[in-house]
Amino acid sequence: MPTLDDILEHIGEFDLYQKRAFFVLCLLSAAFTPIYVGIVFLGFIPEHHCRSPGVAELSSRCGWSLEEEWNYTLPKGDIHGDSFMNQCKRYDVDWNITDPNCTNPLEAFTVYKNKSNIPLAACQDGWFYDFSGSSIVSEFNLVCEDAWKLDLFQSCVNVGFFIGSISIGYLADRFGRKLCLLITILVNSVSGVLMAFAPNYTWMVIFRLVQGLVSKGGWLTGYILITEFVGLSYRKTVGIVYQVAFTVGLLVLVAIAYAVPHWRWLQLAVTLPNFFFLLYYWCLPESPRWLIAQKESDKALKIIRHIAKGNKKKLPPSMENLQPEEEVSEKLGPSFLDLVRTPQIRKHTIILMYTWFTSSVLYQGLIMHMGIAGGNIYLDFFYSALVEFPAALILILTIERIGRRYPWAIANLTAGTACLITALVPEDLYWLKITAACLGRMGITMCYEMVCLVNAELYPTFLRNLGVLVCSSMCDIGGIITPFLVYRLADIWHELPLVVFAVIGLIDGGLVLLLPETKGKTLPETIEEAENMHRQGKHKEKTIYLHVRSSDMKN
Repeated sequence: MPTLDDILEHIGEFDLYQKRAFFVLCLLSAAFTPIYVGIVFLGFIPEHHCRSPGVAELSSRCGWSLEEEWNYTLPKGDIHGDSFMNQCKRYDVDWNITDPNCTNPLEAFTVYKNKSNIPLAACQDGWFYDFSGSSIVSEFNLVCEDAWKLDLFQSCVNVGFFIGSISIGYLADRFGRKLCLLITILVNSVSGVLMAFAPNYTWMVIFRLVQGLVSKGGWLTGYILITEFVGLSYRKTVGIVYQVAFTVGLLVLVAIAYAVPHWRWLQLAVTLPNFFFLLYYWCLPESPRWLIAQKESDKALKIIRHIAKGNKKKLPPSMENLQPEEEVSEKLGPSFLDLVRTPQIRKHTIILMYTWFTSSVLYQGLIMHMGIAGGNIYLDFFYSALVEFPAALILILTIERIGRRYPWAIANLTAGTACLITALVPEDLYWLKITAACLGRMGITMCYEMVCLVNAELYPTFLRNLGVLVCSSMCDIGGIITPFLVYRLADIWHELPLVVFAVIGLIDGGLVLLLPETKGKTLPETIEEAENMHRQGKHKEKTIYLHVRSSDMKN
């Protein structure tokens, strides 16, 4: 009995039918970007200052410019801590009942011209935002004492990612990739639109949490689906390009955000296209590999014939026997215990979970630490996205020649070493710090793309989606704690987060070498095959021969 990989060699491993399906799934990958990193624009924090009653009238009477108004009426100082007071404190004076002069309005409130004696008060009348657009920060005043609410907003997305990754992974393995994908698309689209019309902060967070619950699970389900109906020789390429589509989504997002600087309209602009993905009901098939694992060979054969027809090829009659062997005729259902029950899969699970955690912490942490501060937010975001393209190109050119493990380990070591160099290089060698930081970003991007590829290759078919989503849930844990690693440790020493990132990355570089090499191996179908991956490659000719002998013995 031939394997699905053998059949794909005859009907097309990556011909016209698979290319069309791959293209539409890449659109889904690109559409995930606004949820993962949309906080950069939705939660943009503009320059802001306290509103003081009477200042606007005084400014109008005196003919001040905006800069003059700030210089004359806002508290400021030369030390680092005073910069916070400029945004969150105001002079506790009544500008309405006094008659200050226009050149030194604070003179009437000072003693011996000492401004430090003027009492300060919290912003009780709102803030002025120096921003022509709007963000959730400016609309809901998520600044000063309420600045933590912006962190909560993003944390809820990652909490949703964490819960959704596990639950949706189980549902996709139990009820099928296609059904799960369509449900996540629908829920994501509806909740995204509702968020754009959220009447207050609480409802906005709730709808964003719902998006987190379904969006990442849908993205990873699409990844699993495309890797399961292309041939062995194209599996790594489509996996990498699927993630490159996410990078393309970064570029599209920054263009849309530049054109639509108001957060509600931006949210609608990036959400409404998701409704078109419901057309996948007619565009995409269920995974034939999953159907075979579920012992639904008739449905699998129907889809295989459909793929062959789309590729303008015919399925050989000798390969139409997909009936399962009698001794394993029961359906295989995924179980969380299967991820840790056997020694090799347990080792894979632990290492992959740490690797997902590392990739998330370093990827998001480097972006936060570099800050891309002091410049144009749109150009900075654009440049940071471009560095991800060389990472994908390097992987495509190397992993099929060298294998998975060594490029993966080198990428981790590069990222960790680059973080250490960035931390130790003095500030006067700024060009070297930036170069090292970019190398770190490239290295960890390669690790992110590699873990997605290898994670899917190490689990048997019936457990694959659950395995990927459970392991990748550690990525969400990393996303939750990364802001604390960056900002809290930076209070102790500005470069301390980079030292921590270096240690985490270097450890991961050693751990990935303990995983089996998956280059040239067919996807495992059973627990036994996954357990034996570290011993030797699985040769197709031997597999077909054993199936034929088993069939002959029954006759």
